[in-house]
Amino acid sequence: MALRFEILGRFNRARAANLVLPHHVCQTPLFMPVGTQGTIKGLTTNQLEEIGCQIILGNTYHLALRPTSELIDELGGLHKFMNWPRALLTDSGGFQMVSLLHLADITEKGVTFQSPVDGKPMLLTPEESIQIQNKIGADIIMALDDVVKTTITGPRIEEAMYRTLRWIDRCIAAHKRPNEQNLFGIVQGGLDPVLRDICVRGLVDRNLPGYAIGGLAGGEDKDSFWRVVAQCTAALPEDKPRYVMGVGYPLDIVVCSALGADMYDCVYPTRTARFGTALVPEGVLRLKNKVMADDTRPIDPTCDCMVCKNYSRAYIHCLVTVDAMGSQLVSYHNLYYMMKLSRDLHSSIIQGKFPEFVCKFLQRMFPEGDVPEWVCNAMEVAGIDISSCCTPFVSSHA
Repeated sequence: MALRFEILGRFNRARAANLVLPHHVCQTPLFMPVGTQGTIKGLTTNQLEEIGCQIILGNTYHLALRPTSELIDELGGLHKFMNWPRALLTDSGGFQMVSLLHLADITEKGVTFQSPVDGKPMLLTPEESIQIQNKIGADIIMALDDVVKTTITGPRIEEAMYRTLRWIDRCIAAHKRPNEQNLFGIVQGGLDPVLRDICVRGLVDRNLPGYAIGGLAGGEDKDSFWRVVAQCTAALPEDKPRYVMGVGYPLDIVVCSALGADMYDCVYPTRTARFGTALVPEGVLRLKNKVMADDTRPIDPTCDCMVCKNYSRAYIHCLVTVDAMGSQLVSYHNLYYMMKLSRDLHSSIIQGKFPEFVCKFLQRMFPEGDVPEWVCNAMEVAGIDISSCCTPFVSSHA
């Protein structure tokens, strides 16, 4: 095992910890930006360090296609290749195959898909996924799992969960660098609590360095989403990191952290930036809107980032659809916002002020007190009193 997870503070289920990885000591809860091809679009690694980014996520599927894992290995691994001194996490490649490619066929052997290069059928097995990730050299590597959309129901969910458990053993057996890279297993089971429970128990029996909650953020309703997170975090070991995959909305991160999750990744903050949308404490600011054309204020007057200190909404509005600089500036701001959110979660838990932080966050996002019911329900389970920032729900039968 190449990690240490040291819990520094708790508030009920929420935890703040040091996650000690080979390349960086990270503070959790933390958000990981997605750098598909070994880059966060439009930002340099120096800028990412500057804004406090701790772990970058790389996509195994994309890196294996170009520049290839062999070349990355030859050139000293992905850290050296992209000049990133801090931690890296690579996904298994399975999700991209299922989401990006037509005719991906999953069998016991692995995932068969059409090569995007020449159209020939190719097979990604659990063993090959781990071999590629061993060459890339990230601090955390993910097991190949059988990916199913959460909106699917029936026997396919059960099949995928049991296959994910069988594949984890093949991943463990193939993993050649356990003292340098940490293999995380992924909890599957759709929205079925019984299947999730079987999967959690199976993975915990394998005593892995960390655990991810997969198969969410794929279109399921928010009530189902938080309940799966709550169930899994309650059943996973206290002394290991818990990673909710694909979660990037600030509200979701606050809720999941209250429920005991530690790590998150998503393309959302940078993808939405490329469409001219900035993250602000009130929610989002659409910089393309005409009203921004003569607005001399920064994106967020309370933000200390380089963009908010130097540029107006009007200037960014002018750039946002016509110049790459526009999306670069908004990406920088959005990732700064996410890193500050991570730091604030960490410090508020350590200082014993987590409920105050949550209430302040919700008051700014929902000034009318119209906090969604799913958030109220989740916070109740998390043992956090948010009554001061919620208007009471009126029963529909009243």
